[in-house]
Amino acid sequence: MLLLIDLDNTLVDRTAAFKSWAEARFGRSHVAWLADADGNGYTPREVVAARIAARFGVDEREILNDLRAGMVDYLTLDPAVESALVAASAAGYVPFVVTNGAVAQQESKLRRTGLDRLVAGWTISEGAGARKPDRRIFETAAAAAGLPLSADGWMVGDNEENDVGGGATAGLRTGWVANGREWPAHLAYRPTATAANCATLLEQVIRLA
Repeated sequence: MLLLIDLDNTLVDRTAAFKSWAEARFGRSHVAWLADADGNGYTPREVVAARIAARFGVDEREILNDLRAGMVDYLTLDPAVESALVAASAAGYVPFVVTNGAVAQQESKLRRTGLDRLVAGWTISEGAGARKPDRRIFETAAAAAGLPLSADGWMVGDNEENDVGGGATAGLRTGWVANGREWPAHLAYRPTATAANCATLLEQVIRLA
């Protein structure tokens, strides 16, 4: 069975890694401002680099390179997520990462954390030519995994629209990693399953097989 999984703030805690990078690079007192500028990873890196360069008087290109590569050094894989991925594979699921972003950076994250050895493969928006929630990226991922998009499959992630909305549109069951948030009331659709973190959510997915 197909199990598509988001990367940032789902399989790995990107927010924590960014804050660790920000503190090491600029000091604890600036972390809140830097996190706001980062926009949880959704603000284009070029825009973030320009804002940082203007505020701190540093070289914009150097900061852009550090944003793309330096933060990766602070990523870790929760052992509970590793165990859940192993259990999902044993239960007959084919875990496959679907992530928006640049190929070089996202692949660095996968290899740095060892996720490249725990999943069947990955599809990254830059390489796929489509971004979540576009159905095409889910189709590309399913084809790469050698499985169809079907009601038996899953899309699991932390983003309400990119992951849950996109997965539902692609005809998949969906799992939402809440990360301490409430589901937005304005959205008409809802995830099939919800959990506070990725490991717990994957355990639910296995039980719902």
